Amino acid sequence: MLDEPTNHLDIRHQLDLLGLLRSLRTTCVIALHDLDHAAAFCDSIAVLDKGELVTHGEPHATLTSELIRDVFDVEASQRRDRDGALRIEFSLAKALA
Repeated sequence: MLDEPTNHLDIRHQLDLLGLLRSLRTTCVIALHDLDHAAAFCDSIAVLDKGELVTHGEPHATLTSELIRDVFDVEASQRRDRDGALRIEFSLAKALA
């Protein structure tokens, strides 16, 4: 069990750590606030809102635009990167307004 293991790491070390955890071939329960990292590295995701379970399942089915808007109040969309990893892209429209 890991609680925010990437906190305070630079991006290279965040990616290295998440890649290492994925390669262990054992169950890891990880609290992450970075939805893009969760989408790219996790096999299953549970989304909580105010301490209550909202949904859980595979990242592509769980981290939908609608769910991200409803729970996190941001606009987002999914895409696959060139390696096939699921990525979450956030709209900056509200942040820049």
